[in-house]
Amino acid sequence: MADITAATVKELRDRSGAGMMDCKKALTETNGDIEAATDWLRAKGLAAAQKKSSRTAAEGLVGVAVAGTKGVAVEVNSETDFVAKNEQFQDFVRTVSTIALESGVSDAEALLAASYPSGGTVSEKLVANIATIGENQNVRRVAHVSVNQGVVVPYVHNAAAPGLGKIGVLVALEGDAPADTMETLGKQIAMHIAAAFPLALSAADIDPVQLERERAIATEKAAESGKPAEIIAKMVDGAVAKYAKENALLSQLFVMDNKTPIADVVAKAAKEAGASITLTSYVRFQLGEGIEKEVSDFAAEVAAAAGVA
Repeated sequence: MADITAATVKELRDRSGAGMMDCKKALTETNGDIEAATDWLRAKGLAAAQKKSSRTAAEGLVGVAVAGTKGVAVEVNSETDFVAKNEQFQDFVRTVSTIALESGVSDAEALLAASYPSGGTVSEKLVANIATIGENQNVRRVAHVSVNQGVVVPYVHNAAAPGLGKIGVLVALEGDAPADTMETLGKQIAMHIAAAFPLALSAADIDPVQLERERAIATEKAAESGKPAEIIAKMVDGAVAKYAKENALLSQLFVMDNKTPIADVVAKAAKEAGASITLTSYVRFQLGEGIEKEVSDFAAEVAAAAGVA
């Protein structure tokens, strides 16, 4: 059986909002697997649906850049938030965002191989930054959006500097409505995306693996009701459909009024403008999502350094 540490229990509690003893039991039941323990708690009705934003975040910055009808988001990680405030690091993130936008490279490996304006490659500049700043850094990911006619609207939540922050969003609106109309709409939708964390543009775009995971959780919950099999099947289908609706951008309720689906917000704006507007794609990068930082025991580190058993 895996060793269930206090740090692991705390991490599960932070993720799930469940009680300490419930978290410990969940970890025991799942042999210390955090993901499985989260699902166990949810199946027992002891935790809310996990949000990616609840995962432990690495530090660094997300950069967004837009030119004409295309935009890009880039995530660059560092070890501490202190480095994210460093002007040299901020300039690097801003520059690599521009490089990604202009070159069209769509993955971190290709971006690292691209030429850096001051000479050498992005990778070589990164190595030099690590040496001078004294902290490990990493270009993690890149994503592009574009439209044929319309606008790409950038948004950074709680920006550390222009175009840089911990949550970066790009919204692509296709259509022939006036640019200022679409810019205003795009900014509102981008703010919604930052807050509501949609998993995909539409329900059909949600990862099937994630939907199957939700189906398994819903099935276990429904089975405990003791209802007939045909009723349980309908309960499960309803739960999965509700999950998809709540996590698809177009069907999410607009955070500004909590009653209008985003698809209807777009349609209303198009009708008022007497022109076409279609929300075709978006990008939402939250710093460090999916990265688990190592949890260290400071007291143990001190004891080890002092040679204390």
